[in-house]
Amino acid sequence: MRVSGEWIENEHTQKVCSVLTDAGFHALFVGGCVRNALIDMPVHDIDIATEARPEQVLILAKTAKIRAIPTGIDHGTVTLVSGGIPHEITTFRHDVETDGRRAVVAFADDILDDAKRRDFTMNALYAGPDGKVIDPLGGLDDLQNRRVRFILDPAQRIREDYLRILRFFRFHAWYGDESGGMDAEGLAAIADNLDGLAQLSIERVGSEIKKLLTAPDPAPAVAAMRATGVLARTLPGADDRALGPLIHLEHKHATAPTPIRRLAALGGHDVAQHLRLSRAEATALNLLRAEVASTTAPHALGYHYGQSTALDILLLRAAMLEMPLDDTASDGVTLGASAVFPVSAADLMPDLQGPALGKRLKRLEQRWIDARFTLSCEQLLASP
Repeated sequence: MRVSGEWIENEHTQKVCSVLTDAGFHALFVGGCVRNALIDMPVHDIDIATEARPEQVLILAKTAKIRAIPTGIDHGTVTLVSGGIPHEITTFRHDVETDGRRAVVAFADDILDDAKRRDFTMNALYAGPDGKVIDPLGGLDDLQNRRVRFILDPAQRIREDYLRILRFFRFHAWYGDESGGMDAEGLAAIADNLDGLAQLSIERVGSEIKKLLTAPDPAPAVAAMRATGVLARTLPGADDRALGPLIHLEHKHATAPTPIRRLAALGGHDVAQHLRLSRAEATALNLLRAEVASTTAPHALGYHYGQSTALDILLLRAAMLEMPLDDTASDGVTLGASAVFPVSAADLMPDLQGPALGKRLKRLEQRWIDARFTLSCEQLLASP
């Protein structure tokens, strides 16, 4: 079997491969680029594995006049930028010591050693510059059947890096076959190693949760997180009952998924803190959660927050109630989002100044909103 596509056929990528192979080393595409190409998903990052040591890669790149960046040279990774495309070149490695968060690695000369230290079988697929697939651990069959399966002993893989617990659910959401269920051995190992999640940094947990929630339908994976106890450990107080209805509504109304909208559906305590959300993300989440519980009319939501945020609120309200989204509500949002308040401060001056001016403007604006934006400037100014 071979992988193909513009990403692998690109002359600049092939040049990087030639730099290694002409010197007698392997240049093997690995991980996400191979996995995604095999299942016709977009390829974003190009990772190449080789037995060449980082110092050798740097020398070869300099000779070939390719820009080299020692992005992770202590761990064996050098980024070669060819034709504006970054290629991460990493020396074959095997783990010497792990503590659940990071690993001490040693360089290896064998592809099998390199494959065994990866997380899932579908990520241990390699391909040569000609696209020919190399499958040292049976990952191709798992990928074709959309099975997310830990390499060799699941418990050992998890204890090497407890983030793999969250990655298991994220990969299932993106690549797994829900009809086939989740790997029972993997789920059992996860349930036995929940305490390790406490070792992870908030930033790493937050990043994984957000990546999970951007999948087309993460509801089954999140339900499995709840069943194994992972959800309670990472998002205390979260309740996933509204997530499935929300995703159904998103699909029905062709609305692109956002992790913040889906986090709002999950709820939970101190979510921004537990996931280390940015200030903007935390503000957006708090707004959604507050307005979902409010009675603010759709047209007012559209006016105050714009179409996108207002529709998020309506979707969440409908999901919480397990009801369809009312078309008239969507129309109200559109009306409000395009409305422009016809009264300005200049219209009330000089008769009113300072706080009195602001209070009058606010009162007229609310009257205008309540009338669904039908009152003119003259009508508003003539009102008591």
